[in-house]
Amino acid sequence: MLNDALLYESYEIIRGEKIMAPSAGAYHNNVMGGLYIRIGLYVRTRRNGYVFTDSMDVHLPDGNLVKPDLTVIKSENAAIINWQKSINGTPDMVVEVLSRSTKNKDLTIKKDIYEANGVKGYWIVDPWAKSVAVYLLRDGKFQFEHEYFKCDADEWDSFDEEEKAAYKPEIKVSIFDDLFIKVDDIFSWGYDF
Repeated sequence: MLNDALLYESYEIIRGEKIMAPSAGAYHNNVMGGLYIRIGLYVRTRRNGYVFTDSMDVHLPDGNLVKPDLTVIKSENAAIINWQKSINGTPDMVVEVLSRSTKNKDLTIKKDIYEANGVKGYWIVDPWAKSVAVYLLRDGKFQFEHEYFKCDADEWDSFDEEEKAAYKPEIKVSIFDDLFIKVDDIFSWGYDF
């Protein structure tokens, strides 16, 4: 007899098509976990929001069912949270951590869906490039804000003065006034905080 947990299907429904959502690898989970901890501690101590991982179904107003790697909802929008089941409405921010199996969908289809549903902030985290592309909703369209990346000492030493001046080591979480996350912290491994 199979364990009930083995029968659980993880899927999304995008544009009417059921798409299986495969399990993520260790590095993907580490990146996602680091973001969850940093954003989660911030909203918990300030009591100004909620953070959910990819095990939470998000039913968007246009009928799509997605499972973002991270979903952030500000307290004033908590009415969209069904605490027994899922999120039913538009989150304030979503984060997708790219994997080989979901990369194309995250960069195109899901980005368009989040934009059409009015998600205010969309982060695309690339664990191979150690970068975070940030999109902010302005006048109903996502505008590329900046691509942040982890910079090691050798790379820093190779920068000219202009590149050093342009480098941004922290990302401002746009939906909150005073939350900044260090890029290096997103891509640390294990307990390297």
